[in-house]
Amino acid sequence: MVSPVTIADPNVSVSSETPAAAPSAALTRTVFGLDPLQLHSRFWAAHGIQVVRQGEPSEIVRHAELFLLIDPRSLVLFKLTELMDVLNWVQPQVLFVRLHDTRERNYREEVVTDESDRFMKFARIYDSSEHLARVVVTPEREVAQLWQSAPDPLTGWRRLRRFTPRIDRVTLSVDGHAYDQSSDREVAAFLNDLLREWHRPDATIARARKLGTAGGELWTDPDARIGEGAKCIGPVWVGAGRQVNDGTMVIGPAVVWDDPATRPRSEAIQWLAIEPTAPPEEPSPLVMDPLDRAFKRLFDIVASIIGIVGSLIVYPLIMAAIWLEDGRPFFFGHTRETIGGREFKCWKFRSMRKDAEKIKEQLKKLNQADGPQFFMENDPRLTRVGRFLRKYNLDELPQFFNVLVGHMAIVGPRPSPYRENQFCPAWREARLSVRPGITGLWQVRRTRRAGADFQE
Repeated sequence: MVSPVTIADPNVSVSSETPAAAPSAALTRTVFGLDPLQLHSRFWAAHGIQVVRQGEPSEIVRHAELFLLIDPRSLVLFKLTELMDVLNWVQPQVLFVRLHDTRERNYREEVVTDESDRFMKFARIYDSSEHLARVVVTPEREVAQLWQSAPDPLTGWRRLRRFTPRIDRVTLSVDGHAYDQSSDREVAAFLNDLLREWHRPDATIARARKLGTAGGELWTDPDARIGEGAKCIGPVWVGAGRQVNDGTMVIGPAVVWDDPATRPRSEAIQWLAIEPTAPPEEPSPLVMDPLDRAFKRLFDIVASIIGIVGSLIVYPLIMAAIWLEDGRPFFFGHTRETIGGREFKCWKFRSMRKDAEKIKEQLKKLNQADGPQFFMENDPRLTRVGRFLRKYNLDELPQFFNVLVGHMAIVGPRPSPYRENQFCPAWREARLSVRPGITGLWQVRRTRRAGADFQE
C-alpha cells in the first residue's frame, strides 16, 4: 500500500485500519504523547529555552538558560544566531524581538448570507503577505515570572517596559515564522516547518527513536510498528499504536498521530539532561603586521596634515562666528579614551553654550538615546553657529590635530569616554584595541532611532 501522510492532511493514517480524526481536533492530537503546543515547548527546550505564557501554571525552572515570553495564542520559530550575538555581547536584561513572518499565506472562501440566512455569494479572503509578531527573550527568571503573572499580553508588555530600565533592554528585528494555535491550518503549517527544522527531537522527547533503515528522517514511537521495506522521503514522525505496512512509502514532512487508544503519557522535560548551548567562540585578536601598522600610521599623519593645511583657511571665520554669538572659548576639549584605555582631550570647535553641562542635568528626562549617551533632536544647548557647524561636520576639524599627535586615526570607532566604556566589557576591549577615528561605520551608518543609538 502506498499511502503518503502529509501535514496538509494529518488525519490519513498509514494503516488502513485506523479511522481518521476530526480536523477540528488539531491540538488534541498527539505524537509521542505530545500535542503541538507541547512539541513547540520541547523544541525550544532543546535549545535550553523555556517557553513562558500568561495563565500557564507551569513552574519557571531554574535550569533554563533563557526564557521565551510569548502570548498564549502564538507558536514561533526563528533562528537564534542574531539574538545570541546580542545577548552575549550587549547582555541586556530584556531583549524585545520583532518577528517578521513573510510566509506566503493562502486564501479561504466563506459563504455570505442575508438576514434570513439565505445564500448570497462566496467571498474569497486573502491573508496578509506579511505578519509581525512580538516575543521577548530574557535570561532573568524574575522577568519571566512577571510576564507569566500578567492577566493579558498588553499588561505583560507594559510591565516589562515599566520595570526594566531603558539601558537594560534592547529591540531586535529578525525573520522567522509565527503561527496562531487557534487555527488548524496554522498549526499544520507549524508542524510542517517544525519537522523540517528539528533534526534531533530525541534531545527532549524520550520516546522519539530514529529508524535508519527506512531512509530520510524517520522518527518512531517505541509502540509503533514499521514493516519491512517501508520507506520515507523527508522527515516523518510515527506515533504510538500506529503501523507502517510492508513496502509503504511515506512522503514527508509528515506526522502520523498517536492512536488515541494507546496514547502514551507525556513525560516532564529533563532540564539537567539537556546539553548546554555552546558559548560563541571568542574572536581571535587581530595581530597587525608591523609593516601594515607603520603604513596605517603614515597614512594618518599624511592625511591629517593635508586636512589641517586645507582647513586652516576657515579657522578664522569659524572662530569669529563663535565669538560674535557667544564669546570665548573657541574650542571644546572632552576627555575620551584611545587605544589601551589611555585618556586624551578630543578637540572640537565649541558648538554649545558655555553653561551646556548645567542645562544637561535639567534635560536628562528628555534624552532620546539609550545607554549613557545624551541626544535630543532639537537640543536647546546648541548655538546657531553650532547647529551650522554640526550640520556640515565642521566642528570636528580640530580632530585632525588629535590624529597628527597619535590620539586618533582617520578611520576607527567613535571616540568614547570612560563612562560609556564600562557598559560591556567584551565590547569595550574590542573598541579600545584600536585608535578611535574621525569617521567610521557608526558615524556613516547610524540611524539616530530613539532608544537605539548606543546599541548601534
